[in-house]
Amino acid sequence: MTSTSHRLSSGSTVALGMMGMNVAIYGFTVAAARSLVPAELGALVALLGILLMGNVVSLGIQAVTARRIAVAPDDRADVVGVVVRVTAAAALAVGAVVALLSVVLVPLLRLDSPWPIILAGLTLVPLTVMGAQAGVAQGSERWGSLTAIYLANGLGRLVLGTAAILVEPSATSAMVGIALGAWVPVLVGAPLLRGHVLHPHGISRRPLVREAVLGSHALLAYFVLSSLDALVARNRFEAHEAGLYAAGLILSKAALFAPQFVSVVLFPDLARDETRRARNQAVLAVAGLGALAVVATALLPRLALVLVGGERYDEIAGRLWLFALAGSCLAVVHLLVFDALARHAHGVVVLVWAGAAVVVGVAYGLDVHLTGLVTTVASVSAVLAVIVWFVPGRTTAQEH
Repeated sequence: MTSTSHRLSSGSTVALGMMGMNVAIYGFTVAAARSLVPAELGALVALLGILLMGNVVSLGIQAVTARRIAVAPDDRADVVGVVVRVTAAAALAVGAVVALLSVVLVPLLRLDSPWPIILAGLTLVPLTVMGAQAGVAQGSERWGSLTAIYLANGLGRLVLGTAAILVEPSATSAMVGIALGAWVPVLVGAPLLRGHVLHPHGISRRPLVREAVLGSHALLAYFVLSSLDALVARNRFEAHEAGLYAAGLILSKAALFAPQFVSVVLFPDLARDETRRARNQAVLAVAGLGALAVVATALLPRLALVLVGGERYDEIAGRLWLFALAGSCLAVVHLLVFDALARHAHGVVVLVWAGAAVVVGVAYGLDVHLTGLVTTVASVSAVLAVIVWFVPGRTTAQEH
């Protein structure tokens, strides 16, 4: 078991890297909010939701790679060799699928062109490769390399995405910058996979592919749950209200992503250790950070308004604390999903899909609007987190 001092040092390194990545991504989002009219911002946020859901393949590959290296470090070279081959096929497949879905997504999101969806598909190719690189670094506990990948991911989006918006303030232009920026972390993480492409290895692809599929399925359910409201708002609300909701989601995503370093650092330990003590401590830490975010937003709504785009979105200033609450509840669910993946317990996916179904049912069945939608997401996420935390026996599949 890793010593406490080493874990704290590793946690600090990764936390700073993820904080830097999230600040950079947040900086890009704020730049978009200040440069784009509400209708274009609503389209961009919906597109970012598609990226989050499409990125589950990357995260699934990262999780299975990290878990297998953590529990069997002597097989690292064989694992990486298989991961390289699986990732190459997965990256091309997920990019092509998303691009082809433009036929459905263009009318669903009320876009004027298929190009933003096609660009989203192109973006997912390097992001999937990045998942393999991050998994190798995470499982090997090479925290410096993992931190560099995270920082490169954030800075690539900030610099190239913002530059694209300055050239042409539109959702399509923003997606061009995001697609180019997604290659920056791949270049930074390239040494982690070097030397494993041309050498045959003895490990079968099938178990790894199966585990990656199961993990990606669980993560897909989670990201559908956490991104669904952006798509619902874009589809159901008029353009101005959808733009207001998109601005609130900036704060929600900040509350969601800020504590994710906890699950990243603890993942190898969770994969090796059958006890639940670390998980419970992590849940309390993430929940505590979320509570601080909600209280701070409720007490300082005008400051929070500055962080989501300024006076243009003044209509939602008094409701921003609800977005912080929704993001904080989703952060706890995120941690519990990754705990399930670390234990190879994939039954949690049933509950997450059920939560997503409830959000859709309420959003369309009761015809809710801005306040009702964010309240629904917060409530469903809170109930889901409690169920997954306290009733683990009903959320796990057979261990392998």
